[in-house]
Amino acid sequence: MINFNYYNPAKIVFGLGSEKEIKNLLKEYKVKNLLMIYSGEFVKTLGIFDTVKSACQELEIKFLECGDVVPNPKIELVRNLTELGKKEEVDFILAVGGGSSIDTAKAISLGIPYDGDVWDFFTSQVKINKVVPVGVISTIPASGSETSNATIISNGLEKLGFEDNAIIPKFAIMNPEFTLNLPAYQTSCGIADILSHLLERYFSSNTKTDTTDYLIEGSIKALILNADRLMVNPKNLDARAEVQWLASIAHNNLLDTGRVSDWASHRIEHEISAQYGVTHGEGMAVILLAYCEYMASAKPERIAQLANRIYNVDYYNYSLQEMSLKLKDHLESFFISLNLKTKLSQMDIDDTHFKEMANRATNNDTNTIGHYLELTNKEIIEILYKAI
Repeated sequence: MINFNYYNPAKIVFGLGSEKEIKNLLKEYKVKNLLMIYSGEFVKTLGIFDTVKSACQELEIKFLECGDVVPNPKIELVRNLTELGKKEEVDFILAVGGGSSIDTAKAISLGIPYDGDVWDFFTSQVKINKVVPVGVISTIPASGSETSNATIISNGLEKLGFEDNAIIPKFAIMNPEFTLNLPAYQTSCGIADILSHLLERYFSSNTKTDTTDYLIEGSIKALILNADRLMVNPKNLDARAEVQWLASIAHNNLLDTGRVSDWASHRIEHEISAQYGVTHGEGMAVILLAYCEYMASAKPERIAQLANRIYNVDYYNYSLQEMSLKLKDHLESFFISLNLKTKLSQMDIDDTHFKEMANRATNNDTNTIGHYLELTNKEIIEILYKAI
């Protein structure tokens, strides 16, 4: 286990009716001018819009809102809302929804106090002097952005992330009832996204990490169990609650402690979703399978260990390479049970842009990606071919 500092001040308000706490939370943070951002009419259907607006009226808070967030959130909207935030002196941003809304809110929180272009935070080492605080009402269990220190934004074909503890949300309200009517596809993509965050942390070169190993393994088992329950009964509120909490557990950086996570698969998938507009969770399902297949030959130890711990694949009966391929097969069956695609060809994606995607991921092969095994353009392209 390596040395670490762990910090996560996000307040979690979890359970049925938890959104009713919004008034007290806004009062606690002395909000004067609120910007609420979301995507679509579901915010009004669920009653969240009226709950927040009423709280603002009672507290005499200026209420601004924008429902234009889209998947793979765009820098153009961030820039527009940053300018609105400056003009209206927004002092608190409330994100309602999933990762796209939350990441947009975090980026705006960086941009409002900053004199330059907010994209600077994603492309250079800009020092944060101040951020506008962010709160979250989570309705889509997936990204875990509600308690993470990261935001990911797209600018054309560039999809880049920024991390800093300053943008960890002040609070995250999680009412699992809000997730009951999510479309089956969105539920499945969210589950795949959560699993990807757990696997990225598990694929680490650090040893003597028993505590986090077992925590990740237990989280994976809990996720698979409750995903199976939701496939049988999408209205299973207990299973919905488990998955919603797992989304945050998987990405609040607790499971990073004492180890260095990989993130190669995410970096590759970001190029696919930027190039083709693929839904992130489904894209991760495809890339993770190809990654496990590649690592079966290149560096199988961690992948084999997980096959043993999760699926009881025995070291006595199989080589490390065979165990890794067994894990890939089990994961593929799981993703298929979620009705997700598992090959790029199923998405009508061929090798046309493989080279340029690899170039973007590595800055024209001047950098490597991943920490479990550092990957150059050559290895990235090999993994993409395995994903076809």
